[in-house]
Amino acid sequence: MCGIAGLYHLETAKPVDPARVRAMLAPMQHRGPDGSGVWTAPGVGLGHLRLSIIDIAGSPQPMHSDDEAITISFNGEIYNFRELRSELEGRGHVFRTSGDTEVILAAYRQWGVGCLSRLNGMFAFALHDAARGTLLLARDRLGVKPLHLARLSDGSLAFASELKGLLKHPLLRREANVRAVEDYFALGYIPDDTSIVAGVEKLAAGHYLLVERGKPLAAPTCWWRPDFSRRVKASEGECAEQLVHLMRSAVRDRMVADVPLGAFLSGGVDSSSVVALMAEASSKAVKTCSIGFDTAALDETAYARDIARRFATDHRERIVAADDFALIDHIADHFDEPFADASALPMFRVCELARQEVTVALSGDGADEALAGYRRLVFQHQEERVRALIPAVLRRSLLGPLARAWPQMDWAPRPLRARATLASLARDGAEGYAEAVGVTLPTTRALLFNDAARTAIGDHRGEARYWTAMRNAPAREPLDRAQYADLMIWLPGDILTKTDRMSMAVGLEAREPLLDYRLVEFAATLPAAMRVNGGTGKAILKKAMERYLPHDILYRPKMGFVTPVSAWYRGPLADAARGLAASPTLARAGWFDMAEVGRIVAAHQSGRRDHGRLIWQFFCLEKSLVRLFGL
Repeated sequence: MCGIAGLYHLETAKPVDPARVRAMLAPMQHRGPDGSGVWTAPGVGLGHLRLSIIDIAGSPQPMHSDDEAITISFNGEIYNFRELRSELEGRGHVFRTSGDTEVILAAYRQWGVGCLSRLNGMFAFALHDAARGTLLLARDRLGVKPLHLARLSDGSLAFASELKGLLKHPLLRREANVRAVEDYFALGYIPDDTSIVAGVEKLAAGHYLLVERGKPLAAPTCWWRPDFSRRVKASEGECAEQLVHLMRSAVRDRMVADVPLGAFLSGGVDSSSVVALMAEASSKAVKTCSIGFDTAALDETAYARDIARRFATDHRERIVAADDFALIDHIADHFDEPFADASALPMFRVCELARQEVTVALSGDGADEALAGYRRLVFQHQEERVRALIPAVLRRSLLGPLARAWPQMDWAPRPLRARATLASLARDGAEGYAEAVGVTLPTTRALLFNDAARTAIGDHRGEARYWTAMRNAPAREPLDRAQYADLMIWLPGDILTKTDRMSMAVGLEAREPLLDYRLVEFAATLPAAMRVNGGTGKAILKKAMERYLPHDILYRPKMGFVTPVSAWYRGPLADAARGLAASPTLARAGWFDMAEVGRIVAAHQSGRRDHGRLIWQFFCLEKSLVRLFGL
C-alpha cells in the first residue's frame, strides 16, 4: 500500500522539478513509511511512497519497463498477479522482480488500456508511455484506492493519492466550493464527483483518464460498473454454494502477504464470515481485533469475543469513550475534506490496535452494499411494494400532507416515528431513498445556510446524484437501483474513504475480500428475494454462513459501527457543542445562520430533537476549514 503523486504538462514537455514532486509526497509520508522515489522526464514527474507488503526488497517505485519506455507509480495490490505473471511469461515477457507492480507494466505492454479488466485488485496508478507520449491514470472498479486531480495554470495536470498532496503545489488556489458544502451536509461526506476545493476532482471508481500531450484533456472513461440487469438461473441452494465459493476464493487471495496479517472483527455477520474463512485457510491462529464503546447498547465486543473463541483467534480489543473525541483534530487532518461519518473514530482506533501486531488487516466492508444488508435497503424494498399499490398522485396528495402534519418525535419508540416513512412514500423511490441515505434533511439545510450561501448553491441539491444514478441504473427492480447508487456513490465516498484514510494514518493496509469484483458481479445477478427476505437483509449470505456461524450472530439486529455522539453532546461534550454557536471559523466561512446553529444545539441538549449527527458534522467541518483555508 502506498501513496502516489505527480505532474504532467499537457501542452509542451516543460521540465518538471523533482523537488516539487517530493514536496507533494511529503505530507503523505504516513501512506508509505518504508521508502520513496521520484522520477522525472521532459514534461512528466512521478512520485511514490511505499508501504512494503509483497516483494519487500525487490520492487522499488517508480518502476520502469526493461527498455525504460514505460514508467509506473502504483498504489494498491493486484491479487491475481501470479496468474497474470504466468500468462504473460507464456507470451514471452521476462520479469526481474517477484511483485505485482512489474506485472502491471507487462500487462499494459501486452493489452494496453485493456489490461485494466485483467486486474483483480485495489489500485490507483499513473503510467507514463514515452513512445506514445501519454499518461494513463486509472482507479480500481469500486474505488478502494483514491486519486485526486487538478489542472493548474501552468498547463500541467497534478495528481495525488490525497488532497493534501495537491495542496502542496503553489499554483493550486485554495478556494472553497460552496456547493460541495451542500453535498456534505446532505450526505455526511464530500462525494467522489466533487471536492470542497474548487478546481480539484477525483477520478471516479472504475474509470481511467488517458492524457496525450498536445491534445485536449478528455473526460475520464468508465471501464467498469456493476450490472443489475441480468439474473442468475440457479436455485437458492446453488447460489448460496457459489457465494461461499467466491468468498472463500476472495479471502484466500487477500491472505497473500510477506508481512504479518490479521482481521478486524466486530462480531457482526460480515467480519465474522471473513474471520471464519480465514481460520479455515490458515494453519496458525488468526490475529483479530475489536473496538467497543462505553455505551452498552452500542457495544458489540461480547459478540466479537464469541467469534474469537469459536475460531481460536489471537484476539485483542479496546473501548472507545468520550475522551477519544480529542482525536477529531488528528482524524480531520487525514481526511482533508470534511468527513462526518462518526465511525471514523472507532475505525482509527481499531486500525491503531491492529497495527501493533500486523501490517495487513482484512475487513468485512462491502457485503451490505453488494447483498443489501443496510436497514435502509430493506425499508426501500418494502416501501417500493407499497408504492406499487398506490397511484403516485394519491401518494403525493394524501401521504405528503400527512407527513408534514405528523409531529417530529425523535425521542419516541420507532413505530411512532412515522414521519420519515410517510414522507418517503409520498415521493418516488429515488427521491425517498436519497433522503434515507442522507444525514441532514433539505428542510433543515435550508435553515442552516444564510442568504449568500443559498444564492451560491442555487438549485444544486446534494441528493440529485442519487436520483440520477437510480433512474439510469442498469437494473430490473427498485432494490437493484438503490444498491447500484450505493455502490457508485456511498461506497467510494464514505465507506472506502474512511477505511483508506484511517488505515493509512497508521501505516496499515486494509483489504476488503467481500468487495472482490467477481463476488459483486455475482451478487448483482441474484433475485431481490435472495438478497432481502421479509425484513432480513443479506438473506442469502446469512443462509450460506449457517454452517460456520451461530444463529445469534447471523440473525440479531444489525448495529454497525455507531459512535454514541448524541449522548456525548448531552453529557461529557455538552460544553464543546454549545461552543459551536460562537465558532469564529464557522462565522468567518460566511455560509451559516449562526443563531440557527445555536438553536440546533439547544434543541438537542434539551432532548426535544436528536441533532447529534448534525452537530458532529459541524465539528468536522470546522476542523477541515481551519486546515484547508485557514479560517
